[in-house]
Amino acid sequence: MDLTSLLGLLLALAGIFVGHTLDGGKFSSLFQPAAFAIVVVGTFGAVLLQTKSQAFVRGVRMLRWVFVTPPDRRQALAREIHLWSLSARRDGLLSLEQYMAKADPFIQKGLRLVVDGIQPDKLRSLMHTEINNYEFRERQAARIWESAAGYAPTVGILGAVLGLIHVMENLSDPSRLGAGIAVAFVSTIYGVGLANLFFYPVGNKIKGIVSERVAQYEILADVFHDIATGDYTRVLDERVACLLAEH
Repeated sequence: MDLTSLLGLLLALAGIFVGHTLDGGKFSSLFQPAAFAIVVVGTFGAVLLQTKSQAFVRGVRMLRWVFVTPPDRRQALAREIHLWSLSARRDGLLSLEQYMAKADPFIQKGLRLVVDGIQPDKLRSLMHTEINNYEFRERQAARIWESAAGYAPTVGILGAVLGLIHVMENLSDPSRLGAGIAVAFVSTIYGVGLANLFFYPVGNKIKGIVSERVAQYEILADVFHDIATGDYTRVLDERVACLLAEH
């Protein structure tokens, strides 16, 4: 569990609710189901309209990364690199095939290219193409949160206008004016609040995690190149040092 993300979200909500209470407001006045439905459903409807279904589903699944950070595999990767280097130097490149079964798809592809004897520069080019494709897919998925942050305030304004229309339609019934006015103002709060206190931070954190993975894959691509060229000396140690110092 990423406690800093959870704490940040709680602090943001606490700031709003405490400030509202100190000003004499009531908690109940900020809970408007109609306004919430307009902003949230309208926002994600707009995001769905502009996004492919696979990217949308992937982006929603990425939300868990914000509160449950993916495990840090740098130490494990460093150990695996040393094993690959030792095995290739001692038993030849074909011995790397034993490490492919339990590896992730990127590492499997890199090891397979090394075992197949692909020319080192061509191997690195292929791995960087794979990295570019991975980064594009992941960033497209993460971008749904940025898109939601862009749409939410506007949809909140639409909710406000709908609330005012409701008010105008019931001018002859004062008992129904309060609900319409509440929806109007709370919709704007939901739109701006969700955009700046949730959607934008979530999108930025997911992009940061994607960038970290891309950086690790770039180092691994260079490692595969070095192993393919037979360079098992100080160069690989420097690659490992860069991997461990990445954060």
